[in-house]
Amino acid sequence: MLPESARLRYREMSLDDLDELAGLLGDREVMAYYPAPMTRQDATRWIEWNQGLYRSRGHGLWVLTLRESGEFVGDCGLTPQMVDGVEELEVGYHVRPALQRQGYATEAAAASRDLARDELGARRLTAIIHPDNRPSQRVAEKIGLRRRHRAVRGQLVSRCVAPDSR
Repeated sequence: MLPESARLRYREMSLDDLDELAGLLGDREVMAYYPAPMTRQDATRWIEWNQGLYRSRGHGLWVLTLRESGEFVGDCGLTPQMVDGVEELEVGYHVRPALQRQGYATEAAAASRDLARDELGARRLTAIIHPDNRPSQRVAEKIGLRRRHRAVRGQLVSRCVAPDSR
């Protein structure tokens, strides 16, 4: 079960992706709103966490590549997150700096939203976004999530109560 979109391909992460994912998650610009960029060891754990999610949930964050060239874009997908003691389905996304501001995060997040709604039957989708991260907030808004003015782990919660708008 993978999302589909016009310009992107989605696939499960593997340890073969470590170099690209370590570069992405270790990039200061990409991780500007996280406590710190990830180390190579952190990126290995990231891959293993997602592999566990594929086995247990059937979804997680997927590697994104360009359909035309196969170039690595980033990651995007659906993960469980605890919000106020309740497990929520979160859409998350990271795009390489050289490919940002080209609509890839929005395209990938919208495809993930559609999969959550159409395949998983999700009635609610969440994005946990740092309050200063306007680009990520705009992506969430473009796919129909509405910002709530409360924080989870110091980050604003954007939610769509019923992810049924395209």
